[in-house]
Amino acid sequence: MKKLRKYFLSLLIILNFNTLSFSKGVPESFADLAEKLMPSVVNISTTQTVVTNSNPFPFQFPPGSPFEDMFKEFGAPQERKSSALGSGFIIDEKGIVITNNHVIQDAEDIIVRVDGDKEFKAKVLGADPLSDIAVLQLDTQEKFTPVKFGDSDKARIGDWVIAIGNPFGLGGTVTSGIISARNRSIGLSRYEDYIQTDASINSGNSGGPLFDMNGDVIGINTAILGRNGSIGIGFSIPSNSAKIVIDQLIEFGETKRGWLGVRIQDVTKEIADVEKLDEPRGALVASVAENSPSDKAGVKAGDIILEFNGEQIKEMKELPIIVARTEVGKKVEVKIWRDKKEITKRIILGRLETSEDFKVSEKSLPAENNIENLKITVRELNKEDIKQRNLPNQTKGLVITKIENNSPLLNSIEINSIIIEAQKKKINSADDLSQIVKQVLNTNQKTILLVVYNNQNQKRYIGVKLE
Repeated sequence: MKKLRKYFLSLLIILNFNTLSFSKGVPESFADLAEKLMPSVVNISTTQTVVTNSNPFPFQFPPGSPFEDMFKEFGAPQERKSSALGSGFIIDEKGIVITNNHVIQDAEDIIVRVDGDKEFKAKVLGADPLSDIAVLQLDTQEKFTPVKFGDSDKARIGDWVIAIGNPFGLGGTVTSGIISARNRSIGLSRYEDYIQTDASINSGNSGGPLFDMNGDVIGINTAILGRNGSIGIGFSIPSNSAKIVIDQLIEFGETKRGWLGVRIQDVTKEIADVEKLDEPRGALVASVAENSPSDKAGVKAGDIILEFNGEQIKEMKELPIIVARTEVGKKVEVKIWRDKKEITKRIILGRLETSEDFKVSEKSLPAENNIENLKITVRELNKEDIKQRNLPNQTKGLVITKIENNSPLLNSIEINSIIIEAQKKKINSADDLSQIVKQVLNTNQKTILLVVYNNQNQKRYIGVKLE
């Protein structure tokens, strides 16, 4: 009987030990950690000049009319200052600050507030729109308290995290949560491998840090889903990906990404069956750029890239991310599925930024337009948007790229929503929307009805009162 009791006692101790070793309790408080990190998190405000050239009258004077000269000053270009708010964090005691590119893009003046009350001017050391990362240098000789990057690859779903930033311009604000998901892609940029978190992230948090419980930065908060602020779905750029870009921006002032020179697509079940591949995996080569590294190595359209430089490619979207972070000029082994068998190609990587493919894509970036009375910036919907967001092929509309803090749409709509109708009229261009807004402002009601696709690609009707 004594032996039996000892056995059960030992079993209980073992079970209790295993339970403790596999679970960590809810932190009693984040106060000590937050207090330590707050001096390293900064608030960023920017200003830029917006030029508008709008006719205040609902008609045009005929050329040569005597009224044309009398009222021409009313239609002259007008300048006004636009401001934006964001967050950032210090990574070097000399005042190097990390934030999002979209926080400081086109800014004429950048003011960084440290520790709540100290303000410094900042200049841009380097910025990368493709990853949405920017590096700033504070204009001062003061020493600062930096934070360091952690290993985002070790971050697990369910781990505790805290976000610190400048939501709605309120200053240093701490929120907590867990990592909800990894490797998320939401269609905002070319290289997406986001950490998803339910720590509250709101407008103004962009560029701020996501910390693990060691106080290390494992992500840069960059996006939210939700029309009225945080709904518990926020996204952060993983620190391991960000650090490669940041190091290049500090050293060179620009990025140097690896380049294969192929256009790729998903490997569907049907394609895998036809090619006698065991399962849908890898990246199918749709075309190969002439004289590109892949072309010189003998890669052909129809090949399926299964492995790059020792890393298996499970999904098509993984390949551009892995290639981009690989050193330019490096000789890599690429495993390819061709004619129902695996072969290996050795490829010397080129540089994306100097490739013809990149130059063409840069030239074809869509033009943006300001809708003055709505205080938003838009661009026309394109075929790539339609494909990425799985919209009906004939969809026309405007993608919202920026919403100012004093916009009447601020609390009704989010960035990357697509305006497809206004006042029950189809929207094909920025001029279409501008004209309808002017017509609404000339009525007594001054309410505009918009039809939009939100970030979840759901069609929504939104009524907004214009001032």
